[in-house]
Amino acid sequence: MKVWVDGRISEPDEARVSPFDHGFTVGDGVFETCKVVAGQPFALTRHLSRLAVSAEGLGLPAPDTVRVRDGVAELLAAEPDAGRLRITYTGGPGPLGSDRGDEGNTLVLAVSPGGQWEATTKVVVVPWVRNERSAVAGLKTTAYAENVVALEYAHARGGSEAIFGNSVGALCEGTGSNIFCVLDGELVTPPLASGCLAGITRALVMQWCGAREAELPLDALRESEEVFLTSSTRDVQPVHAVDDAGVADAPGPVTKRAIEVFGSRSAADIDP
Repeated sequence: MKVWVDGRISEPDEARVSPFDHGFTVGDGVFETCKVVAGQPFALTRHLSRLAVSAEGLGLPAPDTVRVRDGVAELLAAEPDAGRLRITYTGGPGPLGSDRGDEGNTLVLAVSPGGQWEATTKVVVVPWVRNERSAVAGLKTTAYAENVVALEYAHARGGSEAIFGNSVGALCEGTGSNIFCVLDGELVTPPLASGCLAGITRALVMQWCGAREAELPLDALRESEEVFLTSSTRDVQPVHAVDDAGVADAPGPVTKRAIEVFGSRSAADIDP
């Protein structure tokens, strides 16, 4: 599938990004991933707003959202069967160190076919923590090595997602997902203060399904009546096991309702 790099569409093996680009050398960049439905990116306005927040958090200039939208439209017109869109915005070429250069930022748009998630999944709690006091807490940066290591740990134990607690032992998030629990019949999710990402699907589920934020101990995962994950590509995915313990109801009634409500509301509005 084709890619769009700084205004030019090309085949992936013809695309060029500087080997000195800070997004590559030090992870000095931010990104967004959207699902694509019938040639249209879902919730693009929300994704571009979060991209700007992440860029500001890194001290990068605000991305030109009009340019991004034009590039997305151009790329999706060239690849109408795409199912997934990634927008990457970096500090651009710089020295081989942490200091930034002055050659301008890099913008890359890439697409791929849509994937199919399992109907339910197993998650694995990892022995590492999210630092909710980090300078980049809650930002969607390209520095994803921690997530790569955690996800490999989960895969080795039969899970499809790794779950982090934070530095005070509270439930936080997955490597690429937010997490919801049902406790005493109530739908809750960790607050942003836990260090988790302000997920787009998370926000929509909270808005459409009446979930509330609550600080939860990591053990709440094993005590929950229902657990599910949310992300921009998986929507709402029930969890049937946490580590080697089964979840009582997967999917339970609250999760089923969340799946139904999210499916109907998102189908009715491509950019809610």
